[in-house]
Amino acid sequence: MERPAWAPRSIDITVPSVSRIYDYYLGGSHNFEVDREAARKAMEFLPGLPKTMQANRAFMRRAVRFAAGEGITQFLDIGSGIPTFGNVHEVARAAAPGARVVYVDHDPVAVAHSEAVLAGDDDADVVAADLRRPREILESPRLARLIDLNRPVALLLVAILHFVEDADDPYGAVAELRKALAPGSLLILTHASYEGIPQPAERAEGAVDVYKDIRNPLIMRSREEIARFFEGYDMVEPGLVPMPHWRPDSAPEDEDPYAFSGYAGVGRTA
Repeated sequence: MERPAWAPRSIDITVPSVSRIYDYYLGGSHNFEVDREAARKAMEFLPGLPKTMQANRAFMRRAVRFAAGEGITQFLDIGSGIPTFGNVHEVARAAAPGARVVYVDHDPVAVAHSEAVLAGDDDADVVAADLRRPREILESPRLARLIDLNRPVALLLVAILHFVEDADDPYGAVAELRKALAPGSLLILTHASYEGIPQPAERAEGAVDVYKDIRNPLIMRSREEIARFFEGYDMVEPGLVPMPHWRPDSAPEDEDPYAFSGYAGVGRTA
């Protein structure tokens, strides 16, 4: 297989990557046949997966605009993936010129591609680090250069926590990040769940197994379990809801049924 210029030398392009699979669902061009194959396999069970990912991105954009409207100009996006059109820095700056954005990912493909996209941009950067080790993120010089943790920050954990197993203590990681944030900061979060998928759970499990096979288990949590990530935050209206129901731009009933797979919410630190 030919290695394209954007793929870092250090990565194995014969192994599927979650961020490249996501890129494929969104119609991006930074993915390989091995990623497309895994994506198609998952779509045999849940054909509407791209619609779910699109709903996820649409929520992210609405939430970033909301944060900017609340006067927040600093954004920390953990598990940011491969930057596709309409990324956080573009949306944030359209609403709040001069907004500063730090992306964080542990996938070398996502990091290398983000560096290429952000080259020459003084108000955005990318950190190679893992959500499971919040200290690494919080103590990064790249983060310190752009983000003042004594002022409110919008922390994005969009479609990332469902890749963190309970054994890795996702609740502890989210709590540690919260403690580092100034009052008035926002947590913007989405999470996959069997609730809302327009297919029986057994079918959905087939798609979950595909992720297990590529050694990136997808952890489906209930609404109650997802709500626990917001401990210490006051929920912003309308609370933790299916993605199309969070401050929609258009009528949720016009959405594809797959758009309702998973939950979205925004919380504010007191």
